[in-house]
Amino acid sequence: MQISVGAKKAIKIGTLCSVSYLAVYIARNILSAVTPQMTEVGYDKGYIGTISSVYFICYAIGQLFNGIVGDRVKAKWMISLGLMLAGISNVVFVLCIDVKMLAPAVYGLTGIFLAMIYGPMTKVVAENTDPIYTTRCSLGYTFASFIGTPTAGFFAIFLDWNGVFFVGSAILAVMGIISFVVFSMFEKKGFIKYGQYKIEKKEKIVGGVKILIKHRIILFSLISIITGIVRTSVVFWLPTFISEYHGLGSEVASVLFSVTTFVIAFTTFISIFVYERLGHNMDKTMVIMFFTSAIFFTLTYFIKQPVIGIITIVLAIMSCNGAATMLYSKYCPSLRDTGMVSTATGYLDCLSYIGAAIANLVFANAVGVIGWQNLILIWLALVVAGLLIVLPYKKIFKSKKKQCETIIESEEFSAE
Repeated sequence: MQISVGAKKAIKIGTLCSVSYLAVYIARNILSAVTPQMTEVGYDKGYIGTISSVYFICYAIGQLFNGIVGDRVKAKWMISLGLMLAGISNVVFVLCIDVKMLAPAVYGLTGIFLAMIYGPMTKVVAENTDPIYTTRCSLGYTFASFIGTPTAGFFAIFLDWNGVFFVGSAILAVMGIISFVVFSMFEKKGFIKYGQYKIEKKEKIVGGVKILIKHRIILFSLISIITGIVRTSVVFWLPTFISEYHGLGSEVASVLFSVTTFVIAFTTFISIFVYERLGHNMDKTMVIMFFTSAIFFTLTYFIKQPVIGIITIVLAIMSCNGAATMLYSKYCPSLRDTGMVSTATGYLDCLSYIGAAIANLVFANAVGVIGWQNLILIWLALVVAGLLIVLPYKKIFKSKKKQCETIIESEEFSAE
């Protein structure tokens, strides 16, 4: 079967973006993967939690700012520079890790630089691929983001914690060069063009906000915060949870973290499969995902046996990530006609990581006070809140209203 020109272009752009984003997620998951090692050699969990929270806050601010810039600057420059600069700051972080006033700030710079990638990437995919292929492309780099986590965990199995950071930095630098070269080639061949969808000047500020509100940006803002906490902060503490709550040690935790996050990576395909089986209904898919996540977090709370307990928490995370897949693989690319794909994506990712940053500080300090089991209840409450947010209240009320009207009409008919 012959592949169409549009499909070939989508494959090439999607592959470049997916590989670039894989480098991002290897780098941003390193601290999580090596936390058990770092705590064993004397680093305090609270200190690590502070570093990660500073990173998430900077990443969030970077997403908001870079998202807006990404609607005006070529993706080639944003992505390649972001990768290169993040690689440099990662190396500096390792060298100054013991300087407690400096290390969090340097790691925060890593977050700002890595935030230069996602918004422009989503924009360039949405504007240069046919709608039928846009979801597949965004699905590809969403999958790459999940694969980055077990890859970081894999390195943590064989290297000490600072060695993992150096490897991550090298990957970022190499990928920065590759992305610049390949993007330049694609521009020359006409695969990638910029500024195909623009907002009129009079609509840019107030009108742009109104357009996004019309596209349910408020609803998806809340979803972004909740899924961001689970897919970022809960996953960040997963290896430590496995090591301490189930008492399996740092080496076993590193192996299991790599394995479990590799399984979590397939969430994207599962959620799209469910989405397509439900007649391409994004709202129904999110309801099912949050509901399933709540069930598995409940089971995690009651099950103490390590193997089954780890399975249930992984399934809980996967289900919540399914709702996140709808957000980033379906909702954000669907905004391409507004000319605000990068801005909206950056804004939503900003909220996601602000939520994760606050949660990381809370989780790091809460573990010692309330314990891991009560922390599971907090995670459960989050996904229940997500479920309540996405429930289709208007449809439910309309259905109830119709039922009441039918009953009244039938009673009146019987009376006559």
